[in-house]
Amino acid sequence: MSEKDHYIIDLKRLPIGLHSFDITLDDAFFKGLEKTEILSGKVVGKATLNLREEDYELKIAVHGTVFVLCDRCLDPMPLEIEDEQEIFSADEEIENRASKIDNLDLTWLAYEIVSINIPIVHSHQAGECNKQMELLLHNHLCDEPEPEN
Repeated sequence: MSEKDHYIIDLKRLPIGLHSFDITLDDAFFKGLEKTEILSGKVVGKATLNLREEDYELKIAVHGTVFVLCDRCLDPMPLEIEDEQEIFSADEEIENRASKIDNLDLTWLAYEIVSINIPIVHSHQAGECNKQMELLLHNHLCDEPEPEN
């Protein structure tokens, strides 16, 4: 069983009641993903699952740091992540929904929470970008106003 499988919860075998799971997303996890803007990082999380006969309630809290590329200088930059999300399985149109879902992938759910916390534009604070890249950007700035048509 891989380390990732450790965070896949089999709802069919889990007894009804409260359950708690620790989750860690580290450099190895982020490097194993394809097409992600996260270069590396360490995020720890806590998942609390309240499994009932016909549904479940899942809370996942994550906190840590991930590294992404700065949009200005293209150097890695840290982003602090802290969030908590709740997931409910209850659906008025589907009875006994918990019996229709076999597994919960806590790793992937934690990753999704991290992903939605990454801003669309990410750049270093003023003055923290790579100095050589800032100089190149400054040299290629167009200071002349565009002509009106």
